[in-house]
Amino acid sequence: MKKTILLLLITATMLSVPAFAAPPSPDTAAEAMIVLHARSGAVLAEKNDDMPMLIASTTKLMTALTALELASPEHVITVRSEWTAVEGSSMYLRAGESYTLRELLEGLLLASGNDAALAIAGSLGGEAFIDRMNRKAEELGLTASHFVNPHGLDADGHRASAHDLGRIMAAALQNGVLAEVLAMRSSRVHGVTYVNHNKLLWSCRGVNGGKTGYTKAAGRCLVTSCERGGMQLICVTLSDPNDWKDHAALYDWAFDAYAEIMLSEGECVAQVPVIGGLEAESAAELSGEICLCLPKSAKVDFNVHLPRFVFAPVPAGAAAGELVISADGAVAGTAELRWAGENPRAQWLCPGIYPT
Repeated sequence: MKKTILLLLITATMLSVPAFAAPPSPDTAAEAMIVLHARSGAVLAEKNDDMPMLIASTTKLMTALTALELASPEHVITVRSEWTAVEGSSMYLRAGESYTLRELLEGLLLASGNDAALAIAGSLGGEAFIDRMNRKAEELGLTASHFVNPHGLDADGHRASAHDLGRIMAAALQNGVLAEVLAMRSSRVHGVTYVNHNKLLWSCRGVNGGKTGYTKAAGRCLVTSCERGGMQLICVTLSDPNDWKDHAALYDWAFDAYAEIMLSEGECVAQVPVIGGLEAESAAELSGEICLCLPKSAKVDFNVHLPRFVFAPVPAGAAAGELVISADGAVAGTAELRWAGENPRAQWLCPGIYPT
C-alpha cells in the first residue's frame, strides 16, 4: 500500500491535504518501510510504517542526536571498564583512555559500536540519558517509539516504527556534525580505522548517510538518506533481508516519480495597485517558506487571492491575501501573503479624501 501525505511548512503550520496519484512504488521484502521527503516530511511510499518494531542498531541515530544536545563534539569522555564489556559490534574502546564525543560518534555510527553507545550514555547521565532519548522522541512528535537502551540490543519495550525512524534521520541530517559523520566512508580514531557499514555510500548514487542494524529477532534494519538534484529523501526498511537492493530500487523510483517545489519566505508573488500611496503598487510576498513534494505527473497550479487594489496607507507585514497551490485540481497547500513594505499615504492628499 502507498500513501502520499504532503506537508506545507509555512510559519510552522501543519496542513492536512489530500493524496495525489503517483506511479506505484516497487515491492520490497521489508516487513515495514517508508520513503520520506526529508525537508517537508512528505510520505512518498509506505508499508506498515506506523507499526512499533524492534529496530536494532538504528537506535544509535537517536543516541547520537541526544548526545549532541547534551555535550559538544569536543567533550572528553574517559572510558570505564564496564562500558567495554558488551556483546555485539564494537569500536574496541580501551578502559582508561579518553575520547572526544566526536570520536565516539564516529565509532558509534560507522562501526556501530555498542561500547561507544554505553560510553556516550553512561558519561552523559546513564538512566537520565535514556529518559532524555524518550523526551526527545516526544519533542519530535514520535508516536510509536520507546527506548530502554542506547545501542538497540533486543529488550522489552524497546521499539520504534519506520515512520519514526525516518523522522529521527531527518532531524539528524539537520545537525551539521551528524550529517558529516553519517556521510563518512571511513574514519581513523586512536590508530584504529573504522569503515562505514552502510554499503550504499559506495553503490547507490546520491546516498549521503544512514545507519544499519541487525539482531536475530529484529532482522536486517536500515535507514539511509539520498540526495539527487538538490532533493533529499530518506528510506527506512525494517526486517528486510534484501535491504540494500530495496533501498536502491525505492530511491530510483522516488526520484523519477516526484519533484520538489520550494518557495522562499519573502518571495514576491504579485504587485497590487495602491490608491493614494507614495508608490503606485505594493508587493505581496510569502510570509513563510513553502516546501512540497509532488508527483511529476501532477498538474500544479498557483492561484493568488489578493484584492484588485488597496487604499493607502499599506502597512508593512500586514496580511495581504493567500496563495493556493493545487495539484490535479485538489488543494495541496495554502500560504499567507503579507505586504512587503510600508506604502504611506501621499502627502498631497487631504485626510480621509482619496482620488477617484
